[in-house]
Amino acid sequence: MHQPIDDHFLLKYRALLDAEDLAFDELEHACEDGDRMQFDKDMVDWQNALEHKLVFLANAGIELKLPVLG
Repeated sequence: MHQPIDDHFLLKYRALLDAEDLAFDELEHACEDGDRMQFDKDMVDWQNALEHKLVFLANAGIELKLPVLG
């Protein structure tokens, strides 16, 4: 499914970026506080937010080339 980059797309993408940013901020705070249980939960939340953003982009027809590590 390809969707045009219009106001609706940009608003949705901004919301996904904001959700990822918030999740990362929580992860960072848990790391700084040394709270392992909260860090583990926040890591899952951040990964989920990142995945939602990447799926949204893929569904919009935007392909990202990720480097091969190793």
